[in-house]
Order: sequence, then structure tokens, then C-alpha cells
Amino acid sequence: MDTRELKSIIESVLAEMNIDELAKKTAGDSLSHQGGAVASGEATKVEEGTLEDIAAIDLVEQFLVENPVDKEKYMDLKKHSPCRLGIGKAGARYKTLPQLEFRAAHSAAQDAVFSNVDEELIESLGLFIVQSRCDSKDTYLTRPDLGRRLSDEAVATIKEKCKQRPQVQVIVADGLSSAAVEANTKDVMSGLMQGLKANGLDVGTPFFIKYGRVGAMDEVSEVLDADVTCLLVGERPGLITATSMSAYIAYKATIGMPEARRTVVSNIHSKGTIPAEAGAHIAEIIKKIADNKVSGTELKL
Repeated sequence: MDTRELKSIIESVLAEMNIDELAKKTAGDSLSHQGGAVASGEATKVEEGTLEDIAAIDLVEQFLVENPVDKEKYMDLKKHSPCRLGIGKAGARYKTLPQLEFRAAHSAAQDAVFSNVDEELIESLGLFIVQSRCDSKDTYLTRPDLGRRLSDEAVATIKEKCKQRPQVQVIVADGLSSAAVEANTKDVMSGLMQGLKANGLDVGTPFFIKYGRVGAMDEVSEVLDADVTCLLVGERPGLITATSMSAYIAYKATIGMPEARRTVVSNIHSKGTIPAEAGAHIAEIIKKIADNKVSGTELKL
């Protein structure tokens, strides 16, 4: 196909799109400008493969400041913070790569909030599934109060399948990050259950709450008459990580109790508190809560 035929095809397409004559002329001129290369037989170069996964770049190791005064001290500072330091600038703006990384992190955070936890993963962990009073993700996000309460069916299922009056009741909920649940639950649960067993604590039947918020643990505590209730939940994702999990623990939790009665272990993820280590740490805290019969601000750790 020669240059004249290509120009004819482009003009035909532009005409169908109702592009004006100026646009047609511009397309023709552009093609004519490239005509020498086409006529000389030079083939258009097409890149193969895929672009680098920018989400996989370690921001702590990335340094884009040009001509720094002291790069070594700057890099040492970066090692102590996950913040976006040393990303450089192009005039008054971000450079292209940091801007793309920012957008990728924002997209990951949105995905973590709006996606659902893989039910096959939940079942592989030996957890059965119940649901809060939310009937969808949209309801969950717009009605926090419904996410704090269990559906009637959930209450019936919990009473049927769970051990009554356990010393410790462990629950998992999706919360605001399904990605956090999928990334951390297996390792946290492993360390947690081993630690509770080693401490000689009687553990109830763990399960998963879909569309569950922190307050849902209070109703579970009342339904099962548990001494200590521990909820593993996906936290609101940020632009540093979308996979952070927290553990909320309370002694004799009750519906409507003040938040000051909860003890929290947060920032559980691969670059924060390591999941397996977090599980063992949570088990030790639960042991102290069970022994002292208090939690939250009244507990001295």
C-alpha cells in the first residue's frame, strides 16, 4: 500500500467522523512528511513486550532528585519512612514516573475498597461466611451503621455453628480493604491460633463476616458470650499501601460500648508489622486481656 492509498483511507475515516478540512489537511501533511521514510522502504518499528510494572517499584529505593547535595543522607532518611521523598520535579510539577506511581497507588486503593474477598480463599482457611445487614458493597459504604450489625440469618448461623462461651472468639471481616484480607489473613491466623493454643486459651469457632465493620464484633461477643473477641479486618487503604490489616480486641464487648474499650494492633502488612509476627503478638495481647479482664485504655501493656 503506497502513500497515496494511505492518505485516501485516512481522509475517508476523518470524513465519517465529521472532522473539518483543516484536520484532513493536517493528516495529509503529516503523512506526506513521513512519505520519504515510507517510500525508502523503512519499516515502522513496533515495540514488543510490556511496560515495567510501576507498582512493583520500591519507593524507598527510588531517588529522582537531580544533583543532590548529599544523596547518602537523603537515602538514609528515606529508609526510615515510606513517604514519597526524593521524587524530584519537572519545573513546578511532578515527574512522569512519580505521577504514574501515584495514580497506580490510587487505583489499587479503589480496587481494595470496591472488590470482594475471594470466597475460595475464605473456605480454604476453614472459615464459614455470614453477612452483616448490608446487602451490597454500595450499602456497606454508605450505611456504616448496617455494617456494624449482623443479619438475622447471620445470628442464627453463628449460634448453630460456633462454640458458646469461648474464652477467645476470632473473627475476620473484609472491612474497607479486601486486598488486606487476601494478603494477610493466612499468615496472621496461623501465628495467632498457634499462640493462643500455646497460651492454653480456649478458642471458639472462627468465621468471616462479609460487609463487616469493627462494631460487628460487639454483637458477636453478645451472641456467643465470649470473654475476649478479636476481629481481623481490612483497614481503609492509603497511597502507601492498600493491604494494611488491623486487629481489634475487646474484653466482654457489648453493642454500643465506647471505642476506648478496644485494644488495636494496626499496620499489619508486608512492609509494616509482618503478618506472621503480628499473629503471635496479638495472641500475647489476648492472653494479657484474658488474665487482667480489661482491654483498651484500661489495659497496661
